[in-house]
Amino acid sequence: MINRIKSYFEIDQLHTTVKREMLAGFTTFISMAYILFVNPTILSASGMDKGAVFTATALSSALGCILMGILAKYPIATAPALGINAFFSYSVVIGMGIPWQTALAGVFVASLIFILITIFKLREMIINAIPSNLKYAISSGIGLFIAFIGLQDGGLIIANKSTVVGLGPLTVGTTWLTIFGLIVTAILMVRRVPGGIFIGMFATVILGFITGLIKMPTQVVAGAPSLAPTFMQGVKHISDINTVQLWVVVLTFLLVTFFDTAGTLVGLAQQAGFMKDNKMPRVGKALVADSTAMLAGSVLGTSPVGAYVESSAGIAVGGRSGLTAVTTGLLFIIGIFFSPLLSVVTTQVTAPALIIVGVLMAQSLTKIEWTKMEIAIPAFLIVIGMPLTYSISDGIALGMIFYPITMIAAGRRKDVHPIMYGLFFVFLLFMWILNV
Repeated sequence: MINRIKSYFEIDQLHTTVKREMLAGFTTFISMAYILFVNPTILSASGMDKGAVFTATALSSALGCILMGILAKYPIATAPALGINAFFSYSVVIGMGIPWQTALAGVFVASLIFILITIFKLREMIINAIPSNLKYAISSGIGLFIAFIGLQDGGLIIANKSTVVGLGPLTVGTTWLTIFGLIVTAILMVRRVPGGIFIGMFATVILGFITGLIKMPTQVVAGAPSLAPTFMQGVKHISDINTVQLWVVVLTFLLVTFFDTAGTLVGLAQQAGFMKDNKMPRVGKALVADSTAMLAGSVLGTSPVGAYVESSAGIAVGGRSGLTAVTTGLLFIIGIFFSPLLSVVTTQVTAPALIIVGVLMAQSLTKIEWTKMEIAIPAFLIVIGMPLTYSISDGIALGMIFYPITMIAAGRRKDVHPIMYGLFFVFLLFMWILNV
């Protein structure tokens, strides 16, 4: 069995081991396990049953991860995307007064469109048309974005009315838990200790237990909540998608998930060294896995599913094959029944990992042609736009809008791929929809 696994996932060719891949999968899982609790909380604001959403989140995440690992053989995990779930609850359901069942139907329709444009390789063509400089910018921007999330989750950066953000208070115990984890992880990474990120997380949990900052779980096993309240609701309410307003909602689900996932896939592929001649091998299969998970999620009862930037934690540990993603998917299934244990993986535990991974991904900045302003301006807007807008898709939009403009100004309009001109108008429409 081990030999078959090694052969299928090309473990030896990728210069990795089964043990390392499984450790990477576990690292990715504990880095993103928070979604099992955050997603139900956000979607329950729309009136959805929290228990059903918990189970739907776990199952759709597991399906996406396993498909990504088996079909595309990439160490990239999927789960319901943050941001778009908040749009689902607060903008669509609460803001527009649309029933959650109808909003879920919108996700279902968007996922069907997703599958169609994936089959016709439109998504693949778009990803391959993005210039290498902008792909490096996307990778670096995601690095800054997740580092910012880590700094915020760990309490090192907080909101500040005077300066928008500022240094967090150093009198809070949990903040020092993050600092401890960051120091330990940094030392291990500098010393090139295998699994340094995971060891840093483990050490942080132990210190949390000792200091009482992380509570010991009161139980180990819990039953999986029923899917009945949300299952098939999106399918049953497709006929409700009958107004211009609702089709705009569908388009928004489609565009945000499309570019969030595309940007994440490109960034992670750059980090893992998968890009070849500015193209991502097997990207079509990766997009099929992503689209299928999104469709399944809408049927089970959750917001759009997409690739997760936290996969970078597993890649940083050494994950290079689909076995990493499959391991993460299996852990999501197990997580349904061991949810009490997941409570020990607090944001202070994962924050140091995200910060260090941000450092690793930011190394792509060195590959951008900064001396050419027509490249530097859109690349910089992507890099700085992601953390400051708190959105991967918004950051990409800023760069994609400026890229044709600066290239034309430099007299290089023929160097711009026709698809990039098309994306210019798509992103203008995208920004208009989000703001109007």
